[in-house]
Amino acid sequence: MTATAERSYRSGLNPLYGLLLSGTFPLYLGAALSDYAYASSYHIQWSNFASWLIAGGLVFNGLALLWALIGLFRADGRRGQAVVYFVLLLITGILGFINALVHARDAWAMMPTGFVLSIAVTVLALVATWIGFSRLGAGGKP
Repeated sequence: MTATAERSYRSGLNPLYGLLLSGTFPLYLGAALSDYAYASSYHIQWSNFASWLIAGGLVFNGLALLWALIGLFRADGRRGQAVVYFVLLLITGILGFINALVHARDAWAMMPTGFVLSIAVTVLALVATWIGFSRLGAGGKP
């Protein structure tokens, strides 16, 4: 009698998608910290730095959103999680875009609203990254 061992291969998270997904949170976090530094010191460069970090976060968020949209059509058994994840990334992108518009104003005119939006977008990006890695990192299909 011959014993055979079956190997089950788990496909993990695509490295490119992992890079896109994990790039959003640090950029939005840097923008929130830059807003805090501007609120503390009133140096205009912190406001400019936050604007550029938000623009970078929007690029990563948009590409991750596109990848999540493709994954939404490929989701087999966990379509509900894929929809929640996609909607969360979409809300993060929309609020991030509004945050970029607020940061385009004069540095002093953006101040309480820009800082609050930066914190909200950072929290949403953290939750989206957490859900994305927990849902996709265990070998599930996107």
